[in-house]
Amino acid sequence: MAEFKLPDVGEGLTEAEIVTWKVKEGDTVAINAILVEIETAKSLVELPSPYAGVVQKLMVPEGETVAVGTPIIAIGDAPVDESTPTGGAHAGPAEQTESDPYLGMAEKAGAAEVAPEIRSVDIDLSNPAASGSAEGESLVGRMKADRGATRRLRKPAAALQTQAAFEPAGGTTPIDLDDQDESDGPAVPATAAAPAAGSNGGQVRVLAKPPVRKLAKELGVDLASLTGTGPNGAVTRDDVRAARDGAAASYEATAGATRSVDVPEGQRETREPIKGVRKMMGQAMVQSAFSAPHVTEWVTVDATRTMEFVERLRARREFREVRVSPLLVLARAVMLAMRRTPEINSWWDDAAQEVVYKHYVNLGIAAATPRGLVVPNVKDAERLSLLDLAGALNDLVEVARSGRTQPAEMSGGTFTITNVGVFGIDSGTPIINPGESAILAFGAIRKQPWVVSTDDGDEIAVRQVTTLALSFDHRHIDGEKGSRFLADVAGMLEDPARALLF
Repeated sequence: MAEFKLPDVGEGLTEAEIVTWKVKEGDTVAINAILVEIETAKSLVELPSPYAGVVQKLMVPEGETVAVGTPIIAIGDAPVDESTPTGGAHAGPAEQTESDPYLGMAEKAGAAEVAPEIRSVDIDLSNPAASGSAEGESLVGRMKADRGATRRLRKPAAALQTQAAFEPAGGTTPIDLDDQDESDGPAVPATAAAPAAGSNGGQVRVLAKPPVRKLAKELGVDLASLTGTGPNGAVTRDDVRAARDGAAASYEATAGATRSVDVPEGQRETREPIKGVRKMMGQAMVQSAFSAPHVTEWVTVDATRTMEFVERLRARREFREVRVSPLLVLARAVMLAMRRTPEINSWWDDAAQEVVYKHYVNLGIAAATPRGLVVPNVKDAERLSLLDLAGALNDLVEVARSGRTQPAEMSGGTFTITNVGVFGIDSGTPIINPGESAILAFGAIRKQPWVVSTDDGDEIAVRQVTTLALSFDHRHIDGEKGSRFLADVAGMLEDPARALLF
């Protein structure tokens, strides 16, 4: 019998909470079968089994926090005559075998910072027209069958130049709009395990493109349970996301009702342990607030042209598979403005008494999740085209919402945007994330009266207005540098064509 000890899953974590056991005593498991879901100080992680055999004992109950190295489960030899596993995984040979899937896990997490595959996050990048916020409205692209006969969009020259200005300096591979629908491959039938009603247990053939099937697997959505809205009934990305969002809403409603019922009548206070992500968040914010002298500057911007630019992007064929919002334009503007003020993308190394200038941008997006604040980041965001950046931001959203953001996806950030506009908030004074030197708060975009200068003089007009707030480390970023960076970003939101100047 072998005892499986809680491993260090990377990032130097020292403890974790046992959230959910995926097996029970007596189950037969194979190597790499999922044993348990744990919550570290940064994320939820599923632990695979390094052994094949029979679960002899669950040594730590759910809800308990234990240190790395603590035995959590005992696995013994599988019975020789047992051919059908009960633990959801196929048992290996009769004798117990061993593997070490955790060997080098910390190194893998570090390598992920170099060339990660961005997965998904818990912020809402949509555009809230109804609430007045910049990012609340969910815009779903229509499939070709829904649109009928179409032709390639012709853009005004100025609009095309503006979009080109928001591409990386190194350029991107041109996109053939006529071939864009085929970029993910044809939709092919995928055999689902779930039987259809009245089929006597037969398998369901689901029509879906490979990326859609991959997304469904990542989000835990059963394709067989969906009704496709794409051509010939194919399941689309939006179908998968809608199914996930519906399940999440149902879970949240149930969780909320359960929590209110669980409070004993007459009890005036409830105590909740500070642990996991919330504990790490609190420690990080205190460390930052009392080690780096914060300065916050504000600017109010007429973002009407940015909103018009967003609508033009949404109309383009290649952007219809991604969710486009003003946050995308802001993210690109931030990285362009850093070229003139590189101090914003640097870090004060107090131990070495050096300022470390980063020649890459790991763009963090602050996300509020039920477990606390997390800040996953897009690695090497400055190298991405506008379309790729939109896809990466969408993926961050999906991962954060599912609570599956991994430690490697939250490490190594160089600059952060906190999008408080999704909550209808105008702006705030954000605290810098440790290891960075600045953070930008993006407020709600609202229709407001604004003084507009015309050839006939000044007049008051209804415009789309937002407020930006930049907090920066005043040890090495003085007022002139912080102000110039904020003014550059604001200028590009006011007129995206200004990106041509950077």
